[in-house]
Amino acid sequence: VQLQASGGGLVQAGGSLGLSCAASGTFVSINAMGWYRQAPGKERELVAVITRNGVADYAGAVKARFTISRDNAENTVYLQMENLRPEDTAVYYCNAGIRVRWGRDTSNYWGQGTQVTVSS
Repeated sequence: VQLQASGGGLVQAGGSLGLSCAASGTFVSINAMGWYRQAPGKERELVAVITRNGVADYAGAVKARFTISRDNAENTVYLQMENLRPEDTAVYYCNAGIRVRWGRDTSNYWGQGTQVTVSS
């Protein structure tokens, strides 16, 4: 099982960026999917999470600016980021709880991380 993230890059403050993350490999179901970020010298923190049924939750710092969504048919999670701020600069990681076989518990998988840099 692999999570492949794409998107990110450099943007000016107030700009927008979109991230996507697709799961591939052999598995039977994906539960919650989410995005985390880690800025230099800081702990990794939750940005947003979405259940299989589409219920989303956000960190307070990004609420009303970021939107998480998913396409269950494509095993993909998205993060649309609007009105970006310099403090949003970080490496963004996707995460998913994936069940590889019926009867097994879900396991936590991480994408490789993608850099988002917001200039002031």
